[in-house]
This record gives sequence, structure tokens and C-alpha cells, in this order.
Amino acid sequence: MAGRYKAYPAYKDSGVEWLGEIPEGWQLLPCRSIVNNIVEKNDNAKDQNYLSLMANIGVIRYEDKGDVGNKKPDDLSKCKIVRKGNLVINSMNYAIGSYGMSEYDGVCSPVYIVLEPILSLVERRFVLRVFENKPFQKYLSIFGNGILEHRSAIGWDNIKGAYIPLPSKEAQQTIAQFLDYETAKINALIAKQEQLIELLKEKRQAVISHAVTKGLNPDAPMKDSGVEWLGQVPEHWKVVRLKHLLREPLLYGANESAESQNLEHPRFIRITDIDSNGLLRDETFRSLDPEIAKGYMLSDGDVLLARSGATVGKSFIYRGIWGDCCFAGYLIRASFDHKIIEPEFFYLITQSKFYHEWINSSLIQATIQNVSAEKYNNLHIALPSSKEINKILLFLKIKDKQFIELVNKATMAVNLLQERKTALISAAVTGKIDVRDWQPPSVG
Repeated sequence: MAGRYKAYPAYKDSGVEWLGEIPEGWQLLPCRSIVNNIVEKNDNAKDQNYLSLMANIGVIRYEDKGDVGNKKPDDLSKCKIVRKGNLVINSMNYAIGSYGMSEYDGVCSPVYIVLEPILSLVERRFVLRVFENKPFQKYLSIFGNGILEHRSAIGWDNIKGAYIPLPSKEAQQTIAQFLDYETAKINALIAKQEQLIELLKEKRQAVISHAVTKGLNPDAPMKDSGVEWLGQVPEHWKVVRLKHLLREPLLYGANESAESQNLEHPRFIRITDIDSNGLLRDETFRSLDPEIAKGYMLSDGDVLLARSGATVGKSFIYRGIWGDCCFAGYLIRASFDHKIIEPEFFYLITQSKFYHEWINSSLIQATIQNVSAEKYNNLHIALPSSKEINKILLFLKIKDKQFIELVNKATMAVNLLQERKTALISAAVTGKIDVRDWQPPSVG
């Protein structure tokens, strides 16, 4: 960072451990001197514009966020008033980016912290960038209450005494403009990489979808499968229902709470344990008593299917390398007859576009979305010969490796850009770089 931008001519010790040295001429003030804590109740629920915070997005109107996160309370009289330009912080999720400057008048959850910058001393955008500074966030998280660091609740009492470095208002304005310009450029680059990742995922799904329903021979004679979502399939393939590929009936998991973490007991797999790559997360490990688990144990090649909720249709193929495992009640176990089908082939079917179209058409709309074992039993599958299955699996293994390499490369680029943005914000608001002479590039 210092290589591209110059430093200030002289520095002084701030006396604040997380901050280190700050430029000569900068003040060091507690937060209570630059922002006021606003606790204005929505008496008689007169304001109905409910606002929410979304991590790394900021303050949005509740109706704009869709079916994500906490629900709007029926009674808004206990909410806090928010004015346009207020800084709003989710006291539970500040460390994961749940904060922002409101563009709206409205009301918010009483657990949110609402701050109004003291404009005689500070620029609004500079204050936002101060609270965006990761070292400052990490410092405040020390005072949080909670089991998980990123879910540690902080309050105004923790914030008000925290010291921040403050340049002149003129310098604040320049720093804010500089960061708005530079972070917008970085965000645009991040968006391009994220778009590339999505395109690669779509391409991967398309390759899988074609291979598991059309095969690898483009000249193979085709026939109508008789199943709308499958369309035409190779003439020599069979169209069978899932239930005819199983060595035993589909099985619902154990309806038990996931409280134990005994490494000597079978792992208790829940849908939340499965990451986006189809692997088990180490950090969410839970176990089940062996006596309870014995009726729900998994064998190598078993496929788990999510039957309800937002993850309905999500799948996981179990491998013996994970050790003894059982599974939870919102999952269904499919144990395959290996003489008929390779479980990996079915697992790849669950990654296809056609499978997800079938899931959407099969959903039972109740209090939560649900696809029952009976529905899964009747899922139609285009089944090639064992020899052809093995060729398809080898082909997709090679293709998958290529996609993974490209996605990893793009993901690494996103991470590096995020790190650069974080470092730039921190350096600018703490005076590690001097941008007072910065001017926005002229247009044209």
C-alpha cells in the first residue's frame, strides 16, 4: 500500500494499541464525540417503513430483501426511528458487515444501533468508512457477548469510548471521496469475477445435464422419454423410477437434537453440515449416541437428499473416508443397488438443471417447502448401461477438474480484491497513506 501512495510527513504515537501511530495534526477522539446514539421509539407505530440490514449491502427496505433473514414484526411500536443519513449497525452481526448508512427514513429493529454523525466535526461518509475499518471492528468485537466471535453482540456502551483518529473536515471529505472512487473500481472488478464464477457454474451444470440425459455420443439415435423434464434420451437407455434402483427403501433420518460433539460417536449429518462443494464442514461437527444412531448409519455411496425448507433438493454422497456417520430427520437416505447404478451417477443427476426443474415442480406448498420420500421414489431417471455410466463418470471427472480450477482462480482473484479494498480503507482512515492531494480523474 505504501509503495503506491505516499505517507504523511510526520507521525505520533496514538496510545491506542490497535491503531499505532497517526499523522501529526490528527485528533484522537472517542466515538461519543463524533456520533450521537439515537434511541427514538416509534410511538403508536406511526412509521410503517420497516428497514433491514443485509451484510455487505447495508440498509434496505424490508420489502426489497425478499424472503431472507428475520421477519418483519407485527408490532412496530417497539422499533427505533431511523433518519436518512443515520449510521445503522446490527449489534449482533457488525463484524460480518451488517451495517450501513440509511438512504431512507423509517424504523428498524430495537437491537440495531442508530448513530447520527455530529456534522460540525465529521463528514457522514468518513464516519461510515471508519466503521468499515476491519481493525476497528476487530477491536470492538473484544467487548462483544456471545459464543461465536462473528455473532458477539456489541452495544453503544462498547462503542462510545472507542477512540478513532480524526483529520480535518476537509481531509475527511477528500478521504471519503477517494475511497468512494477507488472502492467503486474494486467492486466493479469483483463483480466481473463473481459473474464469471456464476457463468462457470452454469456451464458446469449444463455439461452435467447433457451428459446424464443425452450421453456422450452426439450421433446416438434418440427417443422420447415420455417424461417432460427429461425430454429425449438415447434410444438404448432405459427410463426408470428411482425406487427401482435401490437396494432398500428410502429412509428418513433421526429426529434428534444435535447437541453432542463426542468424537468417539457417529457423526450426525445435517443439511447445514454440507458445503457448496458437497463436502462436510469440520466446524459444524455434531454426534449422536451409537444406540440411537444404529438405525440411521450410512454406507459408502449412500446419497442424502434434503426434503424440506430452503435447501430442498440439495444432495450429498457419503464416502467411507468420513468415518461412521448417521443422518438427521430433514434428510432422506437413498441406498443404491450397485449392480444397477453407480451412486456417483445418481449424485451427478442431482446436480443437473433437469433435476432442479423436477424439484420445483414437485414442491408441496405447505408451511415449508417439501418433497417427500414418495415423491423422490417416483423420480424418473435416464439409465445407460454400466459401461456407458463409467465413461460418463470419467468424462465428467475430467471436466469437473477443469471447472474447479477456473472457479478457484476466479475466487482467489475476488479474495485478493477484497483484501485490497479492506487494506485501502484501513490505510486511508487511519492516516497510513496521505491522499489529501487526490483529485477525481477528469471525465473525457
